[in-house]
Amino acid sequence: MSIRIRGLRMAIAVLLVAAALPAASAEAHGRGGSVRFATFNASLNRGAEGALRADLSTPNNAQAATVAEIIQRVRPDVVLINEFDFDPEAARLFRDNYLSVGHNGAAPITYPYHFIAPSNTGVASGFDLNNDGRVVTTPGAAGYGDDALGFGAFPGQFGMVVYSKYPIKRHDVRTFQRFRWKDMPGALLPDDPATAAPGDFYSPAELAAFRLSSKSHWDLPIEVGKRTVHFLVSHPTPPVFDGAEDRNGRRNFDEIRFWADYIRPGHGRYIYDDKGHRGGLRPGSSFVIAGDLNSDPLDGDSIPGSAQLLLENHWVDASFRPKSAGAAEAAALQGGANATHRSDPSRDTADFADVPGPGNLRADYVLPSRGLGVHGGGVFWPVSTDPLSRLTGTFPFPSSDHRLVWLDVARGR
Repeated sequence: MSIRIRGLRMAIAVLLVAAALPAASAEAHGRGGSVRFATFNASLNRGAEGALRADLSTPNNAQAATVAEIIQRVRPDVVLINEFDFDPEAARLFRDNYLSVGHNGAAPITYPYHFIAPSNTGVASGFDLNNDGRVVTTPGAAGYGDDALGFGAFPGQFGMVVYSKYPIKRHDVRTFQRFRWKDMPGALLPDDPATAAPGDFYSPAELAAFRLSSKSHWDLPIEVGKRTVHFLVSHPTPPVFDGAEDRNGRRNFDEIRFWADYIRPGHGRYIYDDKGHRGGLRPGSSFVIAGDLNSDPLDGDSIPGSAQLLLENHWVDASFRPKSAGAAEAAALQGGANATHRSDPSRDTADFADVPGPGNLRADYVLPSRGLGVHGGGVFWPVSTDPLSRLTGTFPFPSSDHRLVWLDVARGR
């Protein structure tokens, strides 16, 4: 049977399943017994500093309205938005002008609490971090992003923000923006293949300044009734756009590993936060890890085993794997690299280029701690016949090339 015939049959099967699982079913979850955590790489980044604030200052930006409608359709109680430029005023404007205003019949959604903090993206390092013989320190100039502490054309580009219906215990928030990569025991520091010395792509002076997180890692304690749930959020760098030294692939691996060490008792002693406090998460704490990890379990360019650092972690309950009929349909219809993928296409969360690749991948995750109790979840990726598919679409996407992923966990008492 040809790949084309198999793909068409798969697409037909997906459509039949989709009839029983409409995208709008995200509305129907037990508010009394569960809390909905979500992550969404919403591509609300802009090419110039201040541009996002300008776009959000009126209610007329089509992309922001589409992103807001997706959030309103799914109605998460706590949501991380990746690729939201660092700008506290922009965070307020998106809440007031978009989330708090209904779109196309979707009810407004109110978030009394939100958190935003600086990102390493676009912060000048003062070093030649891509080893091209130039040190670029002018924001927006060619090569600036490659020499910044995290790729970005200006400070804070591709940052993140969290909105919550539940109180964020701000005095207990921990951020790890300034944690240095070299301070992680056994760090996979990139190696210059032209020399015999190991892990020497960066000089000692560069390593003394180089930060592990390409954006930041945040531990946000959320008060859910009498329970505190630590919302552990980040956005590891894509494991591409580098050379034989694999500096981005190695950084992606260790950015993911950071949380694996943080939640494992006794393994986070080396970690220090931006206030100088040391140690990982207190044993027995409830948590939800969320973000665009840029790592598929089996496909794509990340170092094998990267996603498994969390998916196979003893302290994580990864038994429930969110999926969508739209993702499976897209993989079948788009073909290309998708035809050779090993991961279940219904679990994909990002719609990337199919030729030459990498194809669609599972890049975005919401992973709870063991014992927290999972009631359900999903990926907002409607099939093409669903009226809500206008919100996700095909390239050029009306919202983002990523899809919102959510998980419902027990509220507790």
